[in-house]
Amino acid sequence: MSKKALYALMLAILMPLTGYLIVKKYSSTAVVMPRHYFADTVISSIDKGKSESDTVWHQLANFTLTNQMGQKVSLDSLKGKVIVADFFFTHCPTICPKMTMNMKRLQESINNSRRVGDKTPDWLFFLSFSIDPERDSVQRLKHWADRFQVNPEQWWLLTGDKKVIYDMAINEMKLPLIDGNGVDTSFYHTDRFVLIDGKRQVRGYYHGLDTLAIRQLSSDIIFLSMEKDPSRDTFLEGQLPVVAVAFLAAILGVGILVFILKKKKNAGS
Repeated sequence: MSKKALYALMLAILMPLTGYLIVKKYSSTAVVMPRHYFADTVISSIDKGKSESDTVWHQLANFTLTNQMGQKVSLDSLKGKVIVADFFFTHCPTICPKMTMNMKRLQESINNSRRVGDKTPDWLFFLSFSIDPERDSVQRLKHWADRFQVNPEQWWLLTGDKKVIYDMAINEMKLPLIDGNGVDTSFYHTDRFVLIDGKRQVRGYYHGLDTLAIRQLSSDIIFLSMEKDPSRDTFLEGQLPVVAVAFLAAILGVGILVFILKKKKNAGS
């Protein structure tokens, strides 16, 4: 192998590796992941003389309610899924129809390009809790679902124990919600969509009637779908630069060895 060929080999390896490292550096700083909310505890420790802290974020409690198909469902059954939730009631004369329509559009805007045929992303789910469960029977929810063509395999409209629903809104998702004593115009319910990650941790609040906010929600959903799960680390997780450098060193070593052997052979002849 000539010097010129060796240099060409080195350049051919260094250029893509350098490009990868540059893209990795700037792409990682450009993406801002949705923040966490509501720390339960902060655990402090000392590691090799250095103080460290680890935040334990609040996880939503499980619930069991009834969906628009009359099925008993729970949050536990949605393990690992990114969730978008809101609160509504079918007699709502103001914001609820618009919010449901906006959630429908959001649902339709996100698909799984890697799936053939059915593009429905299996990692994403939608929940709409009725804050008027006394009147919002399964039949009423089914009528609302049919009106907006809600897919029950990706979106549940929920009714059931009022205390469970209000506890989820006020104490778990920390939303301002006031019981209007059964009068339609007195239901001062939230107009926010809530983003929840695969660990059941709140990651964002978005104005359900604002186009820009919903656009941001759509982006944040995609970011969460790509978020690394520490519990799923593999041996090579995050080690691509190290592997690339080791591969480069091996190739260079082989090239240099070939060059030396060829040079000795030429000298001997």
